[in-house]
Amino acid sequence: MSLSPPIIPPSEVTAVLRDRGYAILSRTGLCELVGTRAAELDALRPTWNDLPPDTYLRDGGRYRSRRHSCFVIEGTTVTQVPHRAHWQPVEYNALHGGLERWFEPVTPAVVEQPAWRQLLRGLAACCSALKGPRTWYVEAHQFRIDTTDGIGRPTPEGAHRDGVDFVAVLLVGREGIKGGETRVFEAAGPHGIRFTLTEPWSALLLDDERVIHESTPIQPLAERGYRDTLVVTFRAKGFQGPTSP
Repeated sequence: MSLSPPIIPPSEVTAVLRDRGYAILSRTGLCELVGTRAAELDALRPTWNDLPPDTYLRDGGRYRSRRHSCFVIEGTTVTQVPHRAHWQPVEYNALHGGLERWFEPVTPAVVEQPAWRQLLRGLAACCSALKGPRTWYVEAHQFRIDTTDGIGRPTPEGAHRDGVDFVAVLLVGREGIKGGETRVFEAAGPHGIRFTLTEPWSALLLDDERVIHESTPIQPLAERGYRDTLVVTFRAKGFQGPTSP
């Protein structure tokens, strides 16, 4: 049985993040938080049908497709930076850490939409409300996890932190699947929660220093199913790389 997420109003996001280390918003709540309309976000959804396969999966799977681009946000200014590799230390990603992974960039059809920049800007403002105003180094990942292999793994690395300050996981859509339960645990404590995001553009916001997270595998209900997400990470100390602080 799927457990419903404990949705909060956007007015409580900062207080709840400080208290629990995570907060969950409905589609309406996310739109209010970032200042955009749901229809504008929905216009981005078809671009998830054009994600190239992830060729770096070390478990041999074929179930993940993705695009990745990086941005710097200073105040309300969102600047896309030259395309760069995605890199994480082994300490945060035991499966794919220490590997420079070059994914195809998010397309101009997405990046040039006002709703895209408004989304990043609004999430960055949420980070600054929690952590204090600063320049944010942002990585955006479009993911599709499908059931090509009979099972798809949203987090093949298991429960993890991302090595950043703040993470936003937005459910874009899910079709023809069961599973994909989200689990969030205290990084230094016994408490945790599990739930399933089902509403398009519902969002999980995470203080990455305080909690670890994972999503359980998905299985098909019919011939083939998939789960689409947008994951956006925010880091104040520059982009992660082999020589980053």
